[in-house]
Amino acid sequence: MHTSNGANGYVHTNDASTADGNSINGTNGHAASNGNAAPVVLELDALIVGAGFAGVYLLHRLRQEGYNIKIAEAGTAIGGVWHWNSYPGARVDSQYPIYALSIPEVYKTWQWKQQYPGQKELKQYFEHVDKVLDVSRDTLFGTTVLTAVFDEATDKWRIECENGTRITCRYFLSCIGFAAKRHYPDFPGLNDFKGYMCHSSFWPHEGVDVKGKKVAVIGTGATGIQIAQETAKEASHLTCFVRTPNHCIPMQQGHVDPEQQIKDLATIHDRLTKKRFESLGGMLYPDAAKNVFDDSPEDRRATLEEAWRLGGFRLTSAYKDVLTSEAANAEVYKFWVEKRRAQITDPVKRDLLAPEEAVHFIFGKRPSLEQDYYEQMDKPHVTLVNVKTNPVSHVVANGIVTADGTLHEIDILAVATGFDAVVGGYKHLDITGLNGETLKSHWENGVYTYLGMTVANFPNLMYTYGPHSPTAYANGPSIVEPQAEWIVSVMNKMREEGKTRITATSEAESAWKENIRKLHSTSLRDRIDGWYNGTNIPGNVKQPLNYNGGIPLYLKTIRATLDNFEGFEVK
Repeated sequence: MHTSNGANGYVHTNDASTADGNSINGTNGHAASNGNAAPVVLELDALIVGAGFAGVYLLHRLRQEGYNIKIAEAGTAIGGVWHWNSYPGARVDSQYPIYALSIPEVYKTWQWKQQYPGQKELKQYFEHVDKVLDVSRDTLFGTTVLTAVFDEATDKWRIECENGTRITCRYFLSCIGFAAKRHYPDFPGLNDFKGYMCHSSFWPHEGVDVKGKKVAVIGTGATGIQIAQETAKEASHLTCFVRTPNHCIPMQQGHVDPEQQIKDLATIHDRLTKKRFESLGGMLYPDAAKNVFDDSPEDRRATLEEAWRLGGFRLTSAYKDVLTSEAANAEVYKFWVEKRRAQITDPVKRDLLAPEEAVHFIFGKRPSLEQDYYEQMDKPHVTLVNVKTNPVSHVVANGIVTADGTLHEIDILAVATGFDAVVGGYKHLDITGLNGETLKSHWENGVYTYLGMTVANFPNLMYTYGPHSPTAYANGPSIVEPQAEWIVSVMNKMREEGKTRITATSEAESAWKENIRKLHSTSLRDRIDGWYNGTNIPGNVKQPLNYNGGIPLYLKTIRATLDNFEGFEVK
C-alpha cells in the first residue's frame, strides 16, 4: 500500500455499487464506522479531520500552541489508513526509520522490528503513539463529517456529522489522506456473485481464511501485488486479472537490529527533522547526481545492480534522468526486464509480467515493492489472465467469465482496484465556501489549489497530503509534518495579528495550477494514464494531481509565503 497518510472522518463508501447504483451483495469485511458515537455540540478553534500521521502530528503541535482543538475520526482508533488496512501483505514501502513521527517522546520509547513494517506493527506503533500522546483524549471516534459550511458573518465553519455532532470552528483542517474514496470495477453481474467479496481497504481485521480456497485478485497496483504475493502461498488456486503489469522493485526486507536502533537515537532527531527533507522524495538516501549515459556501460550496470541489491525505491532514482529521458528510461527498463524474466519459467507469464517491450515508461506508474511476487506468480496453481486481450465479460454466482467464454471459478474475490486517489475524498463531500460555492463545483473542470494546501473561496480551510503537493511522489510523514508546521505558522500569525479570515486568491490559485502543470510536463509520468493523473477513474479529468518539483523546492516555496501571506487575502 502507498504511504498514505490517513483514513478519515469523512463519509466512506461503505459498500460497492454497480453502475446503476444497486448495492453489491457479498461485499464482506469491515466497513467504515457509521458515526454511532454519542453526538456532541462543540465550539473549537479548529477541527482536524482524520487521525493518521498528519492529524496526530497537527493535534500535537496545536496543543502545544494552546489551541482548543479536536479530531473527528470515522474509525475506532487512530492510525489513519493503518487502522483500516488489514489485507494480506499490507505493509509500508518507506524504509526504517523515516516512516515515523519526529516527536521525541514517541521515537525515544519505541523500537521498530522490520525495515518495512507491516500493518500489524504499524497498528502497534499507533497504539504506542496514543499511549504516549493521549491522542484519544481529543479525538471524536465514530464521527463522520457530512457537511461543512463557511459562515461569512462570523468567519467560522459550521460542521455537521452523521451522528448528530455539530461543531463550530475558526479553522477546518482536513487530514484525510489521498486514498479516501474507494473504487470498484463496473463488471456486469458483480451483484450476482455469491462468494466472499471484499475491497482491500475493507479487509476484516481478523483476516480471511484462504486455505484450500479458489481466490481471485483484481488489480495489479501495490495492494494487488501484496495480496497476490501472500495469497498464493495458501490458496488452492489463485487467479490474477492483469491489465497492466507492475514494474515491481525488490523490497529487500529485513529486521531492524535492536542494538543498532539504540545507537541510531544519537542521530534520529536530525534525520527525522532535517535530513529527510533534503531529498526529492523525502527519503534518507541521496538524489542522483548523474544521468544514465554519463556512465560507461560497466559503471551503469554496477550502479543499477547496487540499487537492486539495496532495494526500496533506489532504482527509481539511481540516475536523475530516469523519468525525464526516454532513452534513459529505456535503458533502466532493459536492466529491469532482464532481471525479472530470469525469475519466471512459464513463457506466457513471463511475457505478461515482464514483456521485452515496455507497455509504458518504467516507473511512470507507481511501482510496488515485492518480496517474492514473481516466484509466487510462477507457481502452477496460479493463473494469470491478460484482461487487455481477454477482458472480463461478466460475473456470475460462482466466478468470473472472460471474453473467451472461460468461467474462472472462485470462492473469494479480492478487489484491489484502488481509489479515486488524491481528490476523490474531497469531490464527494458537501463543503460550501464563499457565496454558496461548493468544493465539488469549484473542482468540476479540474482541481485548483494554492500551495497544495488551500483553495480560493474556501477561507480558513487548509489540508495536508492532498492535491497539488508532493503527495504521491514522496514519503508521507516527510510531507505532512512540514505542511502541518506551515498550518501552525499561519494560525499563529493570524492570532498574533488579530485576523479571522485567510483566503487564497483566484490569481494565486491559477498561477499554482500552471506551476503544477509545468513541473509535471517535464516528467514521463505526465504522458501515462493512471491515478497519478486521475485517469484510473472513468469520467475523471486528466490532470497532474501531484507537485513534481520535489520536497526541498516545495518547502522553500510554501515557507516563503508566510512573511506577508503572499497569494492570500486576510481580514
